[in-house]
Amino acid sequence: MRPVALSPQLRASSLREMAAEELDVLVVGGGVVGSGAALDAATRGLKVGLVEARDFASGTSSRSSKLIHGGLRYLEMLDFALVAEALKERGLLMQTLAPHLVRPVGFLYPLQHRGWERLYAGSGVALYDALSRISGRSGLPLHKHLTRRGARRLVPALRKDALVGALHYYDAQVDDARHTMFLARTAAAYGAKVASRARVVELLREGERVTGAVVDDLESGETITVRARQVVNATGVWTDETQSLGGQRGAFRVRASKGVHLVVPKDRIRSETGLILRTETSVLFVIPWGRHWIIGTTDTDWELDKAHPAASEADIDYLLDHVNAVLETPLTRDDVEGVYAGLRPLLEGESEATSKLSREHAVGHPAPGLVVIAGGKYTTYRVMAKDVVDEAVYGLERHEGRQVPASVTEKVPLLGAEGYQALWNARHRLAAQSGLHEVRIEHLLQRYGSLVHELLAMVAEDPSLGEPLAGASDYLRVEAVYAATHEGARHLDDILTRRTRISIETFDRGLGVVEEVAGLVSEPLGWSKEQVDLEIEHYRARVAAERESQQQPDDETADAARLGAPDVVPLT
Repeated sequence: MRPVALSPQLRASSLREMAAEELDVLVVGGGVVGSGAALDAATRGLKVGLVEARDFASGTSSRSSKLIHGGLRYLEMLDFALVAEALKERGLLMQTLAPHLVRPVGFLYPLQHRGWERLYAGSGVALYDALSRISGRSGLPLHKHLTRRGARRLVPALRKDALVGALHYYDAQVDDARHTMFLARTAAAYGAKVASRARVVELLREGERVTGAVVDDLESGETITVRARQVVNATGVWTDETQSLGGQRGAFRVRASKGVHLVVPKDRIRSETGLILRTETSVLFVIPWGRHWIIGTTDTDWELDKAHPAASEADIDYLLDHVNAVLETPLTRDDVEGVYAGLRPLLEGESEATSKLSREHAVGHPAPGLVVIAGGKYTTYRVMAKDVVDEAVYGLERHEGRQVPASVTEKVPLLGAEGYQALWNARHRLAAQSGLHEVRIEHLLQRYGSLVHELLAMVAEDPSLGEPLAGASDYLRVEAVYAATHEGARHLDDILTRRTRISIETFDRGLGVVEEVAGLVSEPLGWSKEQVDLEIEHYRARVAAERESQQQPDDETADAARLGAPDVVPLT
C-alpha cells in the first residue's frame, strides 16, 4: 500500500469525484468510528466517500482520556463481554494495527482499606489480566500487589495517609486525534474519497429510500450533491440532528456526557506511573503524557453547544479537589497548562446518571439506504466500524444482490505501522543520517511511524524545518508543514489542537507560536496575507474565549463565554 497525502489537492479532487459518480457507501462523520467505517468499507473493495463537517476528530475523538483500555469499572458492572472485546482490540492495536501510536501505560491504584479491598480490587485486576490473555497477546506485564512503602517508592507524591497499599497494573494510551487522522488517511490510501470541512445539510430521498446527501464545502462555499447506495450516519453526539435531515425519527436517542481534563507539567506530580482513583460517581485518572500529566475526567450531563463544550470553574475545581486529596503537594489553578472538554455519545437509558449509561453501541437501519451507529467507546471503534459496514453491506446485498467480502480490518495495519519496530531499533542510525538528536527521532517515530522518512526528506531539502518551533520546542517546524501538506490540516486550529497538542501543552495555549506556524503553512495552504491575519485573529479569540469560560461558575455561563469566538470557516 502506497501512502496518500491528505493534501489540499486531494481534498478538492475527492469532492469532485464524490459529486461525479455514485458511491457504494457515503460515511458522514470523520471521528474515530466514521473514519474506521470508511477504512472498513474501502478495504472490502467498495466505492467510499467520507465527509466531516469540521476537522477529523474535532469532536469527541480528540477529547478523550487518550486511553486504549478494557475499562476496569465495567468489570464492576459485570459487563465481561464489553471488557473482553475491548481488551482484544487493545492487543490488536498495540501488536498489529498501530504499534507506532498505541503504547503501554502503567497505573497505580491506591488501596484505602485493609483486607477486604485488596481482595476485592485484586480479584478484579487479576480477572482483567486473565481476560487480556484470553482475548489475545497484549505484551503487557501482569499486575503487582504493593505495600504502602512500595507504592510511595513509585509515586513519592502520594500522601502517606492516602493509602495502606496499592495495585500496579498496565493499560495502553494513544493520541486519539492523530490515530483518527491516520484512519482517514489509511482509508484514502485504499481508495476512499475523503474531505473535511464538508458539511451534510440534507439527506436525499427517493420515496422512502435515502439515496445520498447534499454537502456544503465550507472552504469554498460551493454545494455538491453526492449520490450513494448506502449512507452511514456516524456523527456521535450529533446523531439525532443528522438523522433529522432525512425527515425521519431517530432510531436511537443519544445523550451527551461532558468529560473535562486538565493538563499539568510532569514536575508537578512526582511519580513514575499513572494513578487511578475512585470518586463518588466514577474514577479519576492521572495519566502520563510526555512531559505532562492529564488529569480527568468529569462525567456530567451536557445539553448546550455540542461543537465547543466548555469547561467551567466548577469542573476544574472538582478535578483539582479530587486529585489533591491524595497528593502531598496540592495542585493549584496556576499549575494548569491546558484544559479540554469532550462529549461522550451515550445511548439513552433509564439511569439518571450518565456514568451508568451504556458504553455499548447499537446499529440501526431506520430507512432503506440509511444506516446509523450510536454509543460505544473509543477502544472498540474497529468493531463498531465493522458492525455498521456489515449493516450497509446487508442493504447492498438485499437491494442490489451485491456480494461483498467480509471485514478484513483486523489484519490491516494503519499507515506508518509497517516497519515501525525495525526503524525504532535503528533510531540511532536515523539520528546520525538526519543530523537530528536521537530524542527527536524517537518523538517522530512515535507520531508518524515508518512515515518518518517523508518528514526527514523534507528536512534534508530544507534544514530549517529540522529546528524546533520557537514557541513550542517539543515540536519541529517540519511537523507544522507536514500537517498541512500530508495530514489534512486546513487551519491553525487543526495544527495546534489536533495534529500537535500545543494548545493544551503550553501555558500560553499556543499563542506564542501562532505567527510562526501561520507563516510556515501559508504557502502550502494557499493563504493570502488577509487569510493569515484572520487565522491568527481567530486562534487568539478562541484561546481568550476558552480562558474566560474556565473562569465561569457553571455550564450555562461557561457555554456563553466559549461561544464568544466564532468558527474560522467559511473562508470568504
